[in-house]
Amino acid sequence: MNANNGIISLPSPYSVTETIDRLAAILQEKGITIFARIDQQAEAEKVGLNLRPTQLLLFGNPQAGTPLMVAAPTIALDLPLKALAWSAADGKVWLSYNDPNYLKQRFSLSDELVKNIAVITPLIDYLR
Repeated sequence: MNANNGIISLPSPYSVTETIDRLAAILQEKGITIFARIDQQAEAEKVGLNLRPTQLLLFGNPQAGTPLMVAAPTIALDLPLKALAWSAADGKVWLSYNDPNYLKQRFSLSDELVKNIAVITPLIDYLR
């Protein structure tokens, strides 16, 4: 794992699309709501710009996220949780997300509350 400015980036053995497809399937299987999937490459192409494959998935569980926002309303800037699959210049695919411990520090969350978002790590580990 590589944490950089609160971001964890893990290599993915799959394409960007397949990485997000697989993560979405895991989330749905666990009953976690997918709020949005944004194909940023496709959006860039609509305005005549080039972007390597890049997709963002927004997901969460209001039952888990709401207590966090009650405790620290500005955490809503980082919720729902997000996972970004992107292709580097060398073609390698990465899956990046906010480090729950970084969010814990950023918003002074208790150990008990951070458990609500720390579930992202084992979910992403299913992809490996």
